[in-house]
Amino acid sequence: MRTNVTGGSPFEPIIGFSRAVRIGNTIHVAGTGPVGADKEDVTGQTRRVFAIIEKALADAGAFFNDVVRTRMYLTHVEDWEAVGRVHGEIFGAIRPAATMVVVAALLNPNWRIEIEADAVLSEP
Repeated sequence: MRTNVTGGSPFEPIIGFSRAVRIGNTIHVAGTGPVGADKEDVTGQTRRVFAIIEKALADAGAFFNDVVRTRMYLTHVEDWEAVGRVHGEIFGAIRPAATMVVVAALLNPNWRIEIEADAVLSEP
């Protein structure tokens, strides 16, 4: 069974996406930018992204400890350590498979980070 989880963005129906999708015991959280934290530094933006992801996971019935994979997209290579530290605060003991790459740009030019996450629940 498929459950689409909204993040409340007015662009979801226009673009045709969901903040997260749960199928059985697997949850995929879409690329999430730091909405509302556009003017913050990369640490603040990363914390905002994880707050949005945490809510999407909760709405789908999951928690950070269910996350098995993250993908982090940075626009500035020098941000890797700050982003990594915030990631480590959340996932230091969980240790999902993680990828961090530098991209030319994100949808909003003020965003320095976008993150995706996948979670697997032990019970469907």
